[in-house]
Amino acid sequence: MKQTTPAKLALALGAAMTLIASSAAVAADTQKETEKCFGVALKGKNDCKAGAGTTCAGTSKVDYQANSWKMVPKGTCEQTASPTSPTGFGQLAEFKAK
Repeated sequence: MKQTTPAKLALALGAAMTLIASSAAVAADTQKETEKCFGVALKGKNDCKAGAGTTCAGTSKVDYQANSWKMVPKGTCEQTASPTSPTGFGQLAEFKAK
């Protein structure tokens, strides 16, 4: 039976830690680059939450539903048209449709 030297073990452990750290950084960057935008999803195209009687992704009942959201590039939500919104644009939180 061949024994693993401490140096080989340390090298393998270091490589594994580097991979874990880099994938965590990529995940964090992805989360920072998008935001939830309420009132911009089309019927059945929401990413999640669509009010009572629905489950999650793809369950919105109408276009631009005020309590369903879609992930959009950060900083673009409040510039995206939403005919149901009081401002006429997507919102960062649920709103009451006009």
